[in-house]
Amino acid sequence: MTAVLPIIDDALGVRILDLAIRIGESMLVSGATASDTTLTIVRVSAVYGLDPVHVDVTYNSITVAHHRSDAAQPLTLMRVVRGSAPDHERLLRLQALVAEIDGGLSLDGAVAQYREIRRTPFRYRPPVVILAQALLAVGVAVMFGANWLLILLAFAAAALAALTQFGLARAKVPFFFSQIAGAFVLTLFAALSPLLSTTGWETAQSIRPSVIVASGIVLMLAGLTVVGAAQDAIDGFALTATGRILELITQTLGVVIGILAGLETARVIGFGMAPPSMALPLGPVGLQFAGAALIAIAVAVFNGARSRIIVVSALLSLLAWFGYVAASAVGFDTAAASGVGAFVGSFVGVVVAYRLHVPSVAITTAAILPMVPGAAVFRGLLGVVESGENTAELFTGLTTLVGAGIIGVSLAVGASLGLYIGAPVRATLRSVTRTRARIRR
Repeated sequence: MTAVLPIIDDALGVRILDLAIRIGESMLVSGATASDTTLTIVRVSAVYGLDPVHVDVTYNSITVAHHRSDAAQPLTLMRVVRGSAPDHERLLRLQALVAEIDGGLSLDGAVAQYREIRRTPFRYRPPVVILAQALLAVGVAVMFGANWLLILLAFAAAALAALTQFGLARAKVPFFFSQIAGAFVLTLFAALSPLLSTTGWETAQSIRPSVIVASGIVLMLAGLTVVGAAQDAIDGFALTATGRILELITQTLGVVIGILAGLETARVIGFGMAPPSMALPLGPVGLQFAGAALIAIAVAVFNGARSRIIVVSALLSLLAWFGYVAASAVGFDTAAASGVGAFVGSFVGVVVAYRLHVPSVAITTAAILPMVPGAAVFRGLLGVVESGENTAELFTGLTTLVGAGIIGVSLAVGASLGLYIGAPVRATLRSVTRTRARIRR
């Protein structure tokens, strides 16, 4: 009696699964969705001969299994995903590695390249990241038509908040408390900024503390994976989507608590702020586009993107903001216009990402961030804190907060819809490109 020896034995199978699951883990940590992670693991395993492979991605773990028909037990590996740290440069290199694997890269060569990618540090040093975070706040202030002094104050407040969060991160403090501390520092700084007007300085008379806080809110919500959570939910990855949504709610709640603490502290020491009677007006259209581009550039930098992604993100943010402005001009309300802008940015982003070989999540996130309702969040919280026994002001503040939440949902839905409609277009372009390549041969 003789038996056919398997082409892939258990040892080789484990090596293949280990490489695939490690690539998937790095992608998930770097900001990829659960669907992209799953497809990548299946794709890498199939190239080296393991098919079918069953993948289970949850919020904090990945499990991969392969069961040959003649084997008594399946090969099963699991990796624990420890936190999320967006790194779009690493994500780009991982995508390039998967493309090389598809092109015939040996298993040993793929393992060596992956280890090199894994050991590569974050592209930018902490001072550059903090500077980029401060520039994001400047972009928001520019969109609101702030003067040079208010822009400088927004920069200083955001830099102080970012520096506070960086110090707490070095001390291993949970990010929830880091959000509280950053929002508290930011709000207190904004509440004290009107002191400059007591000097009689004419430029300081028009300081709007609401703009400073709104800039900081956009900064502290910039790293939250709203689009990723929505896409995971639509893709059917319920556990991953639930985990991301819970993280999103928790970290947003940290910002809310920090702002409330800052407002209450300012009120106690005699620097309370009166809630504005209407929404903060945006500045001239030209400044709106300039601010949107600056925000996208800042987001791309502190997410570790290289120059190509930075340029594409800036251009895509202009396109997304054009969609928002056009929808508003037609008569759409803020939430609907934000959804339209997010849809335009994500749809074009998917196609552009394929043509330029950059991660779609990298440029889409930067494109929709200018539409995050930071000013509405602060206005609603300020109305709740300063309402006292005035029921009308309390309900006005709560209504504003609900409106801000609706805008956030609209952004997530619009971005997700753009990704899903853009995916078939991307596939069509890919097939056309391959057909032309065959004809040329």
